[in-house]
Amino acid sequence: MLIIFNKPFNVLSQFTDHTAQNLKRETLSAYVPVPNVYPAGRLDRDSEGLLLLTDNGKLQASITQPKNKMPKTYWVQVEGMPTVTDLSKLMGGLNLKDGMTIPAKARLIAEPKNLWLRDPPIRTRKTVSDSWIELIIVEGKNRQVRRMTAAIGYPTLRLIRVAIGEWSLGDLQPGEYSSVT
Repeated sequence: MLIIFNKPFNVLSQFTDHTAQNLKRETLSAYVPVPNVYPAGRLDRDSEGLLLLTDNGKLQASITQPKNKMPKTYWVQVEGMPTVTDLSKLMGGLNLKDGMTIPAKARLIAEPKNLWLRDPPIRTRKTVSDSWIELIIVEGKNRQVRRMTAAIGYPTLRLIRVAIGEWSLGDLQPGEYSSVT
């Protein structure tokens, strides 16, 4: 079984929160009442969008193992307006603290249609514009997308994963899931 889940902002990508008993952070258990499924990969608490869950260990491994280079597509709202030169840096690979990134695919996009409101909303500044980038990477270093946009001078304001390999969010709203057999 494979579950396609639209993880809301501020939800942990795990079913229990062992490290913060007093913080009462939301977990997957509030949204996915399906037993014996586990996340295939992770999505940071402050990121939104596609999270795959499965009860199939081989499928989970094929999705998460770096050697398989499964493409992951993100919509990234950044502070400022990146230029073609800025995007070419993402496409050429960047040297981050933990090494070079594999070259990404990157392009400016219009604000995605039918995008849900985030709760809480992102901060906006009247004097600084923002824009959207579609970024496709094939690796998953810790907070990689945020570190990549920061490295080219455009901090990430909002990060939404919309696809992993052949699977995408479709019309799922935050907190919704569908099952694929």
